[in-house]
Amino acid sequence: MALSTISISPNKLRDDLYCYSYQEDSHTPLVISVLASLIERTLARNERIAKNCKWALSTNAKARVFDCHETPDMTIQSYLERIFRYTRAGPSVYVVAYVYIDRFCQIHPQFRINARNVHRLLITTIMVASKYVEDMNYRNSYFARVGGLTTNEMNKLELEFVFMMSFKLHVNVSVFESYCCHLEREVSIGGGYQIERTLRCAEEIKSKQNSYNQTTRVML
Repeated sequence: MALSTISISPNKLRDDLYCYSYQEDSHTPLVISVLASLIERTLARNERIAKNCKWALSTNAKARVFDCHETPDMTIQSYLERIFRYTRAGPSVYVVAYVYIDRFCQIHPQFRINARNVHRLLITTIMVASKYVEDMNYRNSYFARVGGLTTNEMNKLELEFVFMMSFKLHVNVSVFESYCCHLEREVSIGGGYQIERTLRCAEEIKSKQNSYNQTTRVML
């Protein structure tokens, strides 16, 4: 969905990142459309680069774990909406997932987001972000079904991701705010709406991060 087509009243965004409601009739958070638009543009840019520069086709060998054998027949917008529909992850989860994607690409500059790896990268980052932000979470097996993967694939992707990130999963308030501002600017391009933002206190988030690291290490 192009940003110029977004026509959601600012009042309806009041709960997106602050007091989001988990009722069945909750609207799809605007952040999902904004994130989908950003990812789609990244895909288009990488495709143009790949056509003009053969070296751009190279990628981190380890990151190929995210590649699908066949390109999924589902748009980024539809995939994110599916994840939201079945997990009801709050908008903050998608912001943190966006932080993880950007951080992952910075750590591994040879990695290129493309049509074959974007879906697996998204479900993985959203699942990890959900564990980081939310109080209650679904099992990996559930996220796997939502994302169209097997449980073994989901477990492998999670482990590969956190190790490739060197367990740098902490997102403090200032970082969260900066990414919200970036998303907010993207929204303003298409209609001048503002994404309200908040994050649980840094102490609580840090506590969850430590708990997540301990749980992951126990799995090993």
